[in-house]
Amino acid sequence: MILSAVLRPHLPRAAGLGLLLALAATAPRPAGAQEVLQYERPVDVAPTEETIGEGYVVPEVQRPRPLSAFRQVVDVTLLAVALVLAAWLAIFRRQRGWLVALTSACLLYFGFYREGCVCPIGSTQNVAVALVDHTYAVPHYVIVLFVLPLVAALLFGRVFCAGVCPLGAIQELVVLKPVEVPARLDKALGWLKWLYLGAAVYFAVLPAVERDFVICRFDPFVGLFRFTGAAWLLMLGGAMLIAGVFVGRPYCRWLCPYGALLSAFSRYAWRPFSITPDRELDCGLCQSACPYGAIEERRAVRTSCFACGRCYRSCPVHHAATAESVVPASALTSPAEPPKP
Repeated sequence: MILSAVLRPHLPRAAGLGLLLALAATAPRPAGAQEVLQYERPVDVAPTEETIGEGYVVPEVQRPRPLSAFRQVVDVTLLAVALVLAAWLAIFRRQRGWLVALTSACLLYFGFYREGCVCPIGSTQNVAVALVDHTYAVPHYVIVLFVLPLVAALLFGRVFCAGVCPLGAIQELVVLKPVEVPARLDKALGWLKWLYLGAAVYFAVLPAVERDFVICRFDPFVGLFRFTGAAWLLMLGGAMLIAGVFVGRPYCRWLCPYGALLSAFSRYAWRPFSITPDRELDCGLCQSACPYGAIEERRAVRTSCFACGRCYRSCPVHHAATAESVVPASALTSPAEPPKP
């Protein structure tokens, strides 16, 4: 009671002081005022397994192993050989059956064995970054993968699409009952690959903290090649393959950003794919045989022709040229003369 009698006169002053302190703590700070916190690292190194104890084991850091120089040489060599073979079979030998065999082999190696990593399509982003960011180093291996199919397109058209590209190969092998897409719709959808290319380059050349390689992240078939990945991407790849049974190569025709570059380069091809290189017929069988809308006015369109060889399998001129080894050419072009008396 004595203590309460002594403190009672000072209680109003103490309550007022406490209120002032509370208001000061909640009051906004002046602009530019910063609270300085002193921080000291308690240790110089991370704790070890011995210091932690209790049987703790430091997890192994997951780092992708760099591709060996030998593997790089093998990949580039096989890509170059496959491009040469595709051009030879499609343009010079005109062998659809062997083109299908090449398509299957490239799908097995570049697709499932290399898991889609021999990829000129994705290298588009790396090359774009290197052109604007001098601190970004692109391996020669990536540059060669990017350039080789473009050089082939300047020489022989889109032979990379004929059967070398694993993304095109997996779609080529599922085309069973293709339907004809209206020409206007086909051309309108064809602009999507240019928009996709522009978006991919835009996101690739952003500052490093904002940079994004969208081609690699949203590749619809890489998950199928690796048998893993996000569920929605696997479903997207599967849906495209199902659609590809009825619509020839939807990704190649309308979405592939590297296909946009190949179409531009193939416009100036030295010796592009031709349905009948010696003489032309206007029967229209080739146009009905093409599932990709790449034949206009009974002639192969350089920018959209995949050099798959489906058209000349239905061409009478091609079959006549094949039969010349058994039947004389004169028998194919003119009726036999009646025997002389």
